[in-house]
Amino acid sequence: MWQEFRDFAFKGNAFDLAIGVIIGAAFSKIVTSIVDDIIMPIIGWATGGLDFNNYFWGLSSTVTAPTLTAAKEQGAVLAYGSFLTVLINFLSVAFVLFQLIKVSNRMRKAQPPAPPPAPTPTEKLLGEIRDALVNSPPPAKRR
Repeated sequence: MWQEFRDFAFKGNAFDLAIGVIIGAAFSKIVTSIVDDIIMPIIGWATGGLDFNNYFWGLSSTVTAPTLTAAKEQGAVLAYGSFLTVLINFLSVAFVLFQLIKVSNRMRKAQPPAPPPAPTPTEKLLGEIRDALVNSPPPAKRR
């Protein structure tokens, strides 16, 4: 059973997938930092200093707080600013992955296809026999 598990766990596809998930998690942190620390402040600056994290709608009349944290303590809120941040985060990841796939596809196309292998001696002989049969006159008809 151990041998079977080891073969499964370290087989190419499962192992590659595990590495991909780990790298994806680390990449996600990088993209989150880019969105939170670079893109969103630039968007906030361009819109006059607005902070998307504090965009919300109070779902009851008791919610009057100016910040999302305080508003959540007062009652139910719809935090659409947090959703916008996550949406920008997703679009950034999708765009970067799209660019990586484009580059990968371009690199695959750049490699010329491998030439077909030379025929084996048996294949050569069979080709000669085929050609001889094609070029020989048809057999006489019997009556």
